Amino acid sequence: MPRAKKTERKIFVLDTSVILFEHNAIMNFEEHDVGLPITVLEELDQFKKGNDTKNFEAREFTRLLDKLAKDKSLQDWIPLNGKTRGSFKVVMEAGTGDALDANQVFGEKKNDHRILNAALRLQDENAGRPVILVSKDINLRLKAKSMGLRAEDYETGKIKNVDSIKNGKIETEKVASDVINHLYEDGTLSPDEISKTKKSKSNKYFILKSDRSSVLAYHNAADNSIQRIDKRPISGIKPRNAEQTFAIHAIMNPDVKLVTIQGVAGTGKTLLTLAGALEQRRDYKQIYLARPIVPLSNKDIGYLPGDIKSKLNPYMEPLWDNLKFIQNQYKETDKEFKAITEMVNKEKLLITPLAYIRGRSLSNIYFIVDEAQNLTPHEIKTVITRAGENTKIVFTGDVNQIDTPYLDSQSNGLSYLIDRVKDHPLYAHITLEKGERSELANLANEML
Repeated sequence: MPRAKKTERKIFVLDTSVILFEHNAIMNFEEHDVGLPITVLEELDQFKKGNDTKNFEAREFTRLLDKLAKDKSLQDWIPLNGKTRGSFKVVMEAGTGDALDANQVFGEKKNDHRILNAALRLQDENAGRPVILVSKDINLRLKAKSMGLRAEDYETGKIKNVDSIKNGKIETEKVASDVINHLYEDGTLSPDEISKTKKSKSNKYFILKSDRSSVLAYHNAADNSIQRIDKRPISGIKPRNAEQTFAIHAIMNPDVKLVTIQGVAGTGKTLLTLAGALEQRRDYKQIYLARPIVPLSNKDIGYLPGDIKSKLNPYMEPLWDNLKFIQNQYKETDKEFKAITEMVNKEKLLITPLAYIRGRSLSNIYFIVDEAQNLTPHEIKTVITRAGENTKIVFTGDVNQIDTPYLDSQSNGLSYLIDRVKDHPLYAHITLEKGERSELANLANEML
């Protein structure tokens, strides 16, 4: 038998975006070696101060690098921890005598070009070994390829099965009339009578149809039963379709502690989740409604005028809009209208940036995270690990509408969460597809 071909050891050159995405990325390249351009260390120095996740990642990486290096020179190859891993070193920018200089090729001195030069230097010094630039920045990858360098996205944390995101879509099954009658009479069925739930470990929603009637149903993974779902209004908001009915059921289900709701704009993700939280306000100490801050035009919020509250208000305004819409379902003299105002005044309902949650322990909290597609997998994990006793977390978002430059539909935190916990009995996922905001909004979603 011929011997198996030994895996060719590669050299991966990491861009700053990879480190800010995951601080221990350097440990995820198996037996291959890792090069760190000196420019990456310079850029990380700019991110070390602050409370955002990228600041945390920058600080953790510098601590990791200091621990790995100890008394060794970073210009030499230093073995990474573990027998199956390769080595790493810091790479200086290429000298002026090299054949290719990114600054000259692109006619401008930029940090990205210095990173490219460092990768080109490694390629010249290690003839015969593949040198690959790894970056979350698509434009930098294109520049690398235009100069003859191999370039790849950082794949760790990316979901492989995109179809898992679609698991929350409504499924329809044709059944006999007596099955539906049985479900209406008893409110529950054995999963053996429904083919779509056989061997299923997840909480699932579907519509059962016969020639004469139909019923909304739910597979309860905890006790492996089929239950009937009835439409119900919450905080003055009535579900307008089966999808919204399922979302309300998951939001209101005390046995489901983690919910994700995915859908395009206008499907009612945030509105339904907030309405459900208000409906259950007596069951929790506080309601937190948070969203990540994604600065416009890639500028930090420090560019905006005013104090911190004034800077953050534009980002929180969509959440206040949903709260006002719910409140306006009642008259000003109604006790429900006054209760919402009182909750805001006493901070029983708190609308806040997600960055303010780090380091806190959230017990007896109903926690809503809006625009979760703009979070990294690490940020999603950070939020969930804050959960204490009697805490429920609902993530809402649209994986196809991402505002963060280094995330996509496969690498964002919401997609990652849906893929990783899809079969857990504490979790439910719903995909909303029918826009209910207005006919004009539906026109935009469908035709533009």
